[in-house]
Amino acid sequence: MLAENDESRGRTRKSADAYRTISEVADELHVPQHVLRFWETKFPRIKPLKRGGGRRYYRPDDVVLLRRIANLLYIQGYTIKGVQRLLKEGGGALHDEIPPASEEERAAAAAERAQTSVLAASTPPRADVPELPIHHTPPAQATTPARPQALTTDLESMLARSHHINTILRTTLQTTLAELEHLRARLTG
Repeated sequence: MLAENDESRGRTRKSADAYRTISEVADELHVPQHVLRFWETKFPRIKPLKRGGGRRYYRPDDVVLLRRIANLLYIQGYTIKGVQRLLKEGGGALHDEIPPASEEERAAAAAERAQTSVLAASTPPRADVPELPIHHTPPAQATTPARPQALTTDLESMLARSHHINTILRTTLQTTLAELEHLRARLTG
C-alpha cells in the first residue's frame, strides 16, 4: 500500500541502497533542509556526496545516522553536545542501548531548542529568496501597546514546545513506519 501511495503521487519507491537527496531525507525525517545542513556542521560523520551545483546525496548509512540523531535530539531529549559526546564515546557510532537523557540534559535540550528557534526567527532573509512585502503600521502610529517581555518569552516557549512535540510525534511515527517496512521486507524476502 505504501508503494501504491508513492506511485500515485508520481514517485517511485527507491531501493534501500539508493542515495537520497536532501529534500527526500528532510521529508523522511520531518525536519527542514537547513537543519540537515546544520547537523552536517555539528556531526562530521555526516558527509553527503556533493555533486554539481552543490546538490547533496545522502548514503543509506547517513540516513540511518540522521534518523538516530533526530531520535536522540527530539525524542530522547539530548542536546547536540550530548549526541556529540555519545558519538565520541561510541567510536563514531550510536549504539542501540543508549539510556534516555537525564533531566538536566532534557532541560538543556529544551533551552537549546528555544534559543535556536529565537535565532532562526531573527536570521536575515537570504539574498536569493525574494522578500515578500510586509504591511505594518509604523511605530509612531501603533495603536496596540507592546507586549511585556515575559509574555513574549512565554509565547516563544509555548511555540517551541508545540513544534518540539509535533517533531517528536512525526519522528516517532516515521521511525515506527521504517521499522515496520523493514520487518515486512524481512518477512516477504
